[in-house]
Amino acid sequence: MKPYLLLTPGPLTTSETVKETMMTDWCTWDEDYNLGIVQELRKELVGIATKNTEEYTSVLLQGSGTYCVEAVLGATITSKDKLLICSNGAYGDRMGNIAEYYHLDYDMLAFEETEPISLEYVDDYLSNNSDITHVAFVHCETTTGILNQIKELSHIIKMHGKKLIVDCMSSFGGIPIDVDELNIDFLISSSNKCIQGVPGFGFVIARHSELVRCKGIARSLSLDIYDQWETMEKGHGKWRFTSPTHVVRAFKQALTELLEEGGVEARYQRYCENHRILVEGMRSLGFQTLLDDSIQSPIITSFLYPYEDFNFKAFYQALKAKGFVIYPGKISKADTFRIGNIGDVHPDDFRRLVEAVRETEY
Repeated sequence: MKPYLLLTPGPLTTSETVKETMMTDWCTWDEDYNLGIVQELRKELVGIATKNTEEYTSVLLQGSGTYCVEAVLGATITSKDKLLICSNGAYGDRMGNIAEYYHLDYDMLAFEETEPISLEYVDDYLSNNSDITHVAFVHCETTTGILNQIKELSHIIKMHGKKLIVDCMSSFGGIPIDVDELNIDFLISSSNKCIQGVPGFGFVIARHSELVRCKGIARSLSLDIYDQWETMEKGHGKWRFTSPTHVVRAFKQALTELLEEGGVEARYQRYCENHRILVEGMRSLGFQTLLDDSIQSPIITSFLYPYEDFNFKAFYQALKAKGFVIYPGKISKADTFRIGNIGDVHPDDFRRLVEAVRETEY
């Protein structure tokens, strides 16, 4: 039995069947693992990402999602390139931190954490800065739960002829998107988000022609996505360095369960219903959401403290004792806490959560 539900944006609550698959050990050179699991899930990931599977490929990389963000930036931006980062939260800002570490030539368009990335600003900036070659932004900023306009942003960026990198860490598998229709060159996500696997590796869905251009560019051996991809291609699923076998097997099971649920669209509908029940219930108790409904994702929801000296830690501990783990806030200009709507959690779980909050002194 689960001692509590993780109502966070990842790691998140996983199914018992996903956890059970980690009870078996796997040999990293055996075909049952490399061909039967790694190669199959690589194909399945591309199939989830786009209908045009011939144009795209996937590469898996040990570590958290940030490892993959760093790997992509470090392997795509050469000394002749210039990157534009559009940020409205901590994870967009983290791209800037990576760019500083790598001494990349970059500009940052920074927006308020409670405002979506401005289409007009991006269009104007690209119109007046022709030296920009690549643009990167976060689809769903889990700092707040804000959802940036991926379709419109992608259109503007491609209209200006730029390469596009999108951090879809908290949205891939939970919000329907097609990388080919959006003209995305590199999409980045992680095993422990909307696919509902466990932490341990991230992945990149890349346009094949753009990934090939990354050969010899990476500044890091471990984070060389081209070399990792080439090894997986030639080795039929072999990883360059020790593969997180148990995590990969769990992810394969999670992908199966995504398809059994009805795919990304069905999962999106469940997450939306989770979010609706949560927000309506919390508002009925007097809580206010940080974001306007029009820019809110169904992934994670930020709530304002109900009063000035609200004791979040006590509130957190009380809910944990009742079987629910929530998240502290992450923005600087308002006191908030966050509740994740993703994972192996369902509408009845959120009805129980609202009731638990109702019964809690705060």
